[in-house]
Order: sequence, then structure tokens, then C-alpha cells
Amino acid sequence: MNRRTFLTTLAAAPLAAQPQTRKPNFLFLFADDLGWGDVGFNGRKDYRTPNLDRYAAQGTIFRRWYTACPLCAPSRACLLTGKYMIHNRVINNNADLPESEVTLAEALKPLGYRSALVGKWHHGVRADGGFTHPLDQGFDETFGYLDARHAWEHYPKELYRNRDKVPVKGYSSDLLADEGIAFMKRNRDNPFFLYLAFIEPHFTIEAPEEDVAVFKGKFAETDPKEPYNARYAAMIFRLDKSIGRVIAALDQLGLAKDTIVMFTSDNGATFEAGNKGASPYHDSNRPYRGQKRSLEEGGIREPAFVRWPGHVPAGRSSEEVIHMTDVFPTLLSAAGGAPDAAWKVDGANVMDAWTGKAKLPERTVFWSFTIENVNMRAAMRGDFKLLEIGGNRFLYNVKTDPQERRTLAAVYPQIFQSLTKELKDWLATDVTKV
Repeated sequence: MNRRTFLTTLAAAPLAAQPQTRKPNFLFLFADDLGWGDVGFNGRKDYRTPNLDRYAAQGTIFRRWYTACPLCAPSRACLLTGKYMIHNRVINNNADLPESEVTLAEALKPLGYRSALVGKWHHGVRADGGFTHPLDQGFDETFGYLDARHAWEHYPKELYRNRDKVPVKGYSSDLLADEGIAFMKRNRDNPFFLYLAFIEPHFTIEAPEEDVAVFKGKFAETDPKEPYNARYAAMIFRLDKSIGRVIAALDQLGLAKDTIVMFTSDNGATFEAGNKGASPYHDSNRPYRGQKRSLEEGGIREPAFVRWPGHVPAGRSSEEVIHMTDVFPTLLSAAGGAPDAAWKVDGANVMDAWTGKAKLPERTVFWSFTIENVNMRAAMRGDFKLLEIGGNRFLYNVKTDPQERRTLAAVYPQIFQSLTKELKDWLATDVTKV
């Protein structure tokens, strides 16, 4: 049975066969290039994220939540398909998500969910010059940015509503928060999936002057006339305000206990030129080394929390390894479904780890980033991480050595050899090489 046939058959299942209890809503809050150390709940003190900190305390903070790729488009494709980039074919920012891939929105549709993408889609380009649109991948509505360069604009003049451009005015996180709140209000009586993909603090580095004023003079600046370090802090401050408004609206609608709220970032903070030196100045990925486009911890370990009152324990911090591909099967299970074997989902259902009911079984998770003059691969099992850079392999214990300074390949040769073999076997499954 192919993908479309399966979805159509599932959608046609009699309603009487479905459970009568309300299915949970899913609110996935996604930041863009936000570093692990950019939020208060991970120790940031020189600029504030009071809303994120408050809502994180109402749920569980995950200290070892990993993106599937340290780059925008692949990380999003892995989230939506539950598959590694070498299996969904989105291996760089120019690759387009194949329409043959089943997204979480498509998988939820037969289960009665209405889905919206609000924010950044980041499409690639197909051979015919077109691209896959979110409306072609299960989303019922969309509002925001379809391409990457457009998503650099924090004061856009136009955004896409479904397939049409519409005029807008205002700051990006405010516009997206408003749209997300409106979607929740319209769908309060039915289960929904809101994928709210903000573009902060990705460059361009700009924020509302009222927020910049809060931080001016607080940080050293290369050029006081262009206070990029203050603006970066203001971007995160404004993002925090916007997320605060979204979750507050959710709670005011009486949906808190019926909604799984997740917050994380697509990859670590960048130290690229477009960032204007702001993330390096703020040491955004601290205490980890590396950045976006790196498989060191700073590139792939993300700030994250999950809130679901009555299910996910409040005030808890977890060291369980959560991989971005896990979101798909976990939410689908919460909705009463399960991935079809034909979809070949790589992620695991980690709900027991989210709810604190049980430890996850031991497993190995993988990464590959071999584009843009970078040649890195990694495999992680428990606290041990094999990192391959340009053919040279290192073994780190990221619990005792989170900065990845001391290779333990000679100390634990069996673990080193085992992870090396597992990584080689995983790379052999790369469908982009076929």
C-alpha cells in the first residue's frame, strides 16, 4: 500500500472506531539559530527570557535534546518526516522535500487534526524549478516565509498566506504570534497541530527599538552606532515576549491540559558573518564548542522543554537523549496513531521519557554533515559520542567532557570500534548515494 492509499484508507475509517476522549493538541515552537546558552533556563543571565523560563518550569527541560542536522532546511525536514537527512534526501539548504515523503501534518490528518505552518518553511528547488509547498504536504493553512532569504526579513512587507502574497506590517515574531493565536482560537474545539517556526535570532540582526533600548550600553560594541550585541539580545527578548503571548493565549482558551507544548531550535547559534559577531560575543552555545554547520555539541545540542500539565512532570530536568526525529512518532502516538512501516521513520516514540515513566532503551543516534566544505559525521550512544572530522575519529564522553576536549578512543577501544562500525553501517543506508 503506497503512502496516499494508506492515508486515504485511514481517513475513511468509521468515526465510531475512534476513541471518544479528546486528542491532545500539539504546539511546536521553533526558534532559528538559537544557541543552547541563549535562554535563561540554561543559565543565561545578561539578557532575559522570563516567559520561556516560566513555561519551562511548568514542564520538563531536556538538557540533551539534539537536532538532526546543524542546518536550517535539513533540520526542519527531519523534524517533519521523523527521518534522518540521508533518508529523506534533504541534505542541504537547496534540497527540496520530496512530495513522496509523509510529514507529521499528513500523518495527523486522518486522525482528525487540522494543521498549520506559521513562520519559516525553507523550501529547496526541484529539478523543474518548482518547490514543494506546505499545502502539498498535509498542512491545511500556512502563513509566513516560504524561502530562506525572505526569512532574513524581520520587518517584512509581504508574507505568504497559503499560496498568495499578502501585505503585512510589523516585527516578524509579533506577526507570527498573532497568526498562531488566531489559528488556535479558530480551532479550539478540535485537535490541532500548530508548527510555529519563528525566524529569531537568525540574521538580519534587528529588533524593535523599544527592546534594543533595554540593552543599549549593557554590552561592548565594535561600533556603538550599530549595537549588534544589544540587538541580538533584544531579538531573543522579543521572541520570548511573543512566545509568552502564544502560550498565555493557549491557557486563556482553556487548552493547557489538552496541549503538548514543545520549544526548541533548529540548530545551534551561528558565528557567520551575517550574525555580525553577536553570537560569538554572547558565547551563545556555551558551554559547548562548535556552532551551526558543526556536529560538535554547540551545533546540534538545543535548548528545549516540553509542557503537558498532568502528563509531563513540572520542575524537572532530564538528561535523556532526545533526537529531533523522535518528535514525529511521539506525537503521532499521542494522537492515537503509529507510523506505517512503509514510511521508514527513524525516530523513536519517546513519550515515556517525556512523561518520566521510564528510561529510554539504549540506542545509537547518528549525524552526517558533509557539505559546504565541511566533512563531519557522528554517532552517539549514551554518554559516548564518536565524532569524525575529515576522516579522523575521536571518542568523547559528553557528560564528563561536554567541551569535547579529550578523546577516549584509546581508553575505551571497544566502544570506539563499535560506534565506528555502527556509523559505517548507517552511512551505507544513504539513499542519496543510490
